[in-house]
Amino acid sequence: MDVKSIRLAIVRQKYRPDGGAERFISRALEALDDQNIDLNIITRQWEGKPNTKWKIHFCNPAKYGRVSREKGFATAARQCWEQEHFDIVQSHERIPGCDIFRAGDGAHRVWLEQRARVISPLQRMLTQISPYHRYVLQAEEAMFHSPELKKIICNSEMVKHDIMRCYGVDESRFEVIYNAIDSQKFVPATDEQRRTSRDTLSLPQQANVLIYVGSGFERKGLKPAIEAIASGDRYLIVVGQDKDQKKYESLARQLGCFERIRFAGVQNNVLPYYHAADGMILPTLYDPFPNVILEAMACGLPVITSQTCGGAEFITNGREGFVCDALDVASLSEYVSNIPSRQENDEMGNAARNRILPYTPKNLSQQLVALYHSLLV
Repeated sequence: MDVKSIRLAIVRQKYRPDGGAERFISRALEALDDQNIDLNIITRQWEGKPNTKWKIHFCNPAKYGRVSREKGFATAARQCWEQEHFDIVQSHERIPGCDIFRAGDGAHRVWLEQRARVISPLQRMLTQISPYHRYVLQAEEAMFHSPELKKIICNSEMVKHDIMRCYGVDESRFEVIYNAIDSQKFVPATDEQRRTSRDTLSLPQQANVLIYVGSGFERKGLKPAIEAIASGDRYLIVVGQDKDQKKYESLARQLGCFERIRFAGVQNNVLPYYHAADGMILPTLYDPFPNVILEAMACGLPVITSQTCGGAEFITNGREGFVCDALDVASLSEYVSNIPSRQENDEMGNAARNRILPYTPKNLSQQLVALYHSLLV
């Protein structure tokens, strides 16, 4: 083996092309493909076509429920990497024994703290006794305190501080590496693209339109987003899915804004939907740093998001968008009314795009390769 090459294993239980963590992985792997790195993926299931240069190691033991699925994959994945003797194991799952953990989902304990703000007392009690949540919390703690763990990659300072607060991990073990965005693919709409996208969605050409992108509506804050647009005249595009979508449609009807909302479902290509919008609203309860914020900003859209979203680190109020508490509907409503039509005033949208331009796949690749080499010295 060339002494400069690195046998790298990346662990992800289920690879979906539309997932945020998977988009980080795919962008990182495509960028790393030019490096002298032997790429291996340890996974239970891979959707789509991986690069022929990557070696896929399937670990799919029998499962009898959520906890069994998590435990089984963790055991099988660890056995795989111990047999293969990779130089570096980077896990995107909470599995003790990896060299690097990428905390793409943040701290589960913090997510449960935030979720407790919007669920009933009964749901809170059920969460506390849930075998699944108890397992994830135990696995998270064991992993962060594992002697094998050398570095934790976080995609926001928020997540770094969450983990330090919850688990007492020393700051020296963290590496903050923001997600990459292809700003040549995600670009502001031309006038023609804007018109075409709005016609397809039956949106008035002169309307002020916001977009929400995310599946798992409770976590991503669709309820406060709907409440925020209800009092004004703004339109809302909802891209994503949730088993309780009818509940959100019913809320919109009750608030009298259903006719101004377009539920578009999951889309493999979100670009035309960004092109129909003037801004993004994502008052998420807890999100380490959703890729959709980078995509929207690259498309010249100012973003309204929450203090419990890592994307807030890219936003100064009134410059690239606005930030407030996820449940502060009064502030969200005010900020919605302060997002200008991009056709009339693109200053805020241009500031948003300029903010994300340094975060290229090449830059991400360089940061990752530097990290890998530092661990092998």
